[in-house]
Amino acid sequence: MHAYVIMSNHIHLIVSADEGFTVSGFIRDCKKHTSKSILDDIENSGVESRREWMLHQFKYYASRNARNDTYQLWEHDNHPIELISREFIQQRIDYIHQNPVVAGLVYRAEDYIYSSASNYAGLDQIIDVDCLFDIL
Repeated sequence: MHAYVIMSNHIHLIVSADEGFTVSGFIRDCKKHTSKSILDDIENSGVESRREWMLHQFKYYASRNARNDTYQLWEHDNHPIELISREFIQQRIDYIHQNPVVAGLVYRAEDYIYSSASNYAGLDQIIDVDCLFDIL
């Protein structure tokens, strides 16, 4: 993973895959793992006050999709973009990192803890990433 931001209703990632693997496989496995973990946590948590409402929503969206019979947490489509130049990579990193600023959650991108902006600013971070310009 090279860059990310986790917002309340969506996630942006910049990822690459090692030889023998694919980005689509990574996305599939990531969605499978995170949906299972999140749903297990919601179902088994006695703390989550919105538990019934969330499970109802996830069940409703699953019922609208033939590929899912219980709960649907993630949308089935993705919007992959191939990063073809250094300038385009920088534009996409900036776009991702500015999401919390545009949403009014922080004044500076690097202050949002669920983002790799702090990695690129050389600050403490909660998830390590391979900063692209360190490896290009």
